[in-house]
Order: sequence, then C-alpha cells, then structure tokens
Amino acid sequence: MRPIHDAHVAEPGLAVIEVAAYDDATAFAVQELLAARCAIAQADRTVREPGEPGVRLRCFLDLRQEPDL
Repeated sequence: MRPIHDAHVAEPGLAVIEVAAYDDATAFAVQELLAARCAIAQADRTVREPGEPGVRLRCFLDLRQEPDL
C-alpha cells in the first residue's frame, strides 16, 4: 500500500483506516459499517500483498462531517 501522507491526518478528526480481512466481501462490509457512522472516502478495490494472508483495504475518514446517506 502507498504511504500515508501528512495531509491525510493533518488536523483533529481526520483518520486513515486500514482493514485486513479474509476476502473482499468482508473488507467492504467493514467499510460500509464505517460509512454509516462518519464521512468517508471509500476505497473501490482491495490489495493483496504477496506472502501476506487475505486482503487489505484503506479508507479515509473525516469525523468532523456527517456521512453521506
């Protein structure tokens, strides 16, 4: 995965969440749970790291805003 940049966590209320899961469906289900609670820049794909189990997904949260419902 790409590095996390200062801008991603530049002020209070911003967060980067990395999900490690067995499969895509599980990773996206976790992302949906987060999206129901706060504003989120959703990922559209997961990443498989060679030699690592499962998949990874990274999304960016803004706790200062309401989620888009």
